[in-house]
Amino acid sequence: MKRGFSFSVTVVVSAIVFIYFCTVFVFIDRWFGLMTSPGIMNAVAFTGVAFMCVLNYAYAILADPGRVPSSFMPDIEDPEVPIHEIKRKGGDLRFCQKCSCFKPPRAHHCRVCKRCILRMDHHCNWINNCVGHANYKVFFVFVVYAVIACIYSLILLVGSLTNDSQNDKQRSADTFRVAYVISGPLLVPLSVALSVLLGWHIYLILQNKTTIEYHEGVRAMWLAEKGGTVYKHPYDIGAYENLTTVLGPSIFCWICPFSRHIGNGLRFRTAYDRVSTSSTSK
Repeated sequence: MKRGFSFSVTVVVSAIVFIYFCTVFVFIDRWFGLMTSPGIMNAVAFTGVAFMCVLNYAYAILADPGRVPSSFMPDIEDPEVPIHEIKRKGGDLRFCQKCSCFKPPRAHHCRVCKRCILRMDHHCNWINNCVGHANYKVFFVFVVYAVIACIYSLILLVGSLTNDSQNDKQRSADTFRVAYVISGPLLVPLSVALSVLLGWHIYLILQNKTTIEYHEGVRAMWLAEKGGTVYKHPYDIGAYENLTTVLGPSIFCWICPFSRHIGNGLRFRTAYDRVSTSSTSK
């Protein structure tokens, strides 16, 4: 997938660089002093968080979100696949007219990337890439580290202001003032926006939904209520199992960017798997 220059990515990278240098060389230096033990500890800690943030961001940009194999063909007679997603109209198996191929469960066509994406969540302009099966976890982990970095930097900003001494006031003038004037209005809305985004994706992970499936589920729930039935998301297999499905089986690896547990993206565990397993065991 060829991608050229992205203004959005340039803005994000510039913001990361600016916030990092302001935090380390202005906020920490003016509060603790970079040559003191607390200053070194905070500088190392913030650098570690910033490094993980950049690493996950780069991987989210560069990773292929999940490509549908050209040879994919749904097998409706496979007993291991209890459900097959069908079109809303007609009831046929989902087929992409633009890609000329069948769509696996949870796959959708992206108009920007111009191809079908496995377990597509959304197309994100800020990473100039789709968020899909292969890079969803790393996107989520990036948001986690971004929230930590923004809140950490905001705390250091406030602390450096409240601990400003008379000597600092005389030698700070223009350079430091610019850093505070830009960083404050940048960090506050950024922290709020990223925290809301993080909360949204935590909710989606606990429900084992994508953003697309959430909006489809709202319509399905309305139709179910209209028909006197109850709608249940088929991929919701319980909160903890939903977490391990996305983030991995080991809790110690949940905030690590890389994971080998995600599978091929062509089949996902469903609530029907649990029902069939329990019925056969009786």
